[in-house]
Amino acid sequence: MKVVGARLRELRKGVGFSQTQIAEKFGATQSAVNRYEIGESEAKYKMLLEYADYFDVSMDYIFGRTDQPQGRLYDFKPNITESEEMRKFIDMCFDPQSPMSGKLKDTLLQMMMKGGGAE
Repeated sequence: MKVVGARLRELRKGVGFSQTQIAEKFGATQSAVNRYEIGESEAKYKMLLEYADYFDVSMDYIFGRTDQPQGRLYDFKPNITESEEMRKFIDMCFDPQSPMSGKLKDTLLQMMMKGGGAE
């Protein structure tokens, strides 16, 4: 996995460490770090976790699933289908005397009719 090796090298170089320094920090050998970085061998899961923790990045970032070091942030959008039961539940949750509650209730009902706002 060349992307993993490239990310490991990028992280190491970003803090100015040599391969020997990073190897000592994580209990590996310089030659093992070199093999990971050039994609000749794969780092063990424990080693990847140590990189992620030390450099405060996500495993998604190390594996190249995202270019954002904090990882992929999921925007959960539930698939809500319109039903009489759901409509009754929404009605029950809001105070009919409050104008703000009315607006929130209307928004939820509109979202439900559009399928949960999934894009």
